[in-house]
Amino acid sequence: MHELSLTQSLVEIAVDHARREKAQAILSITMEIGSLSGAIPEAVEFAFDVCTRGTLAEGARLEIRRIPGRGRCLECGEETGMDFTTFTCPHCGSFALETFQGKEMRLVELEVD
Repeated sequence: MHELSLTQSLVEIAVDHARREKAQAILSITMEIGSLSGAIPEAVEFAFDVCTRGTLAEGARLEIRRIPGRGRCLECGEETGMDFTTFTCPHCGSFALETFQGKEMRLVELEVD
């Protein structure tokens, strides 16, 4: 379960930012997880309470924004939704698909006190 180490890193980044701003506590953390990132949002939520214990983020609310996969065909230029089973362009059948959305996993917002 690599989500535990990903969540630990997320909490460390959030705590570092909060300390730099002289915050007393982190109230909420908002992050984005792309459907093609390989991270399972439910596992991140499960690990969050454990990873925040004893930190400025203990008791914080975690908000996860799920980002759908999107790609563009390099042959016909059409955009399409993508998941782990998308290998061909649904418009022209080409295998030349480029992913431009859905691989992200990032911290986007902190609410601190």
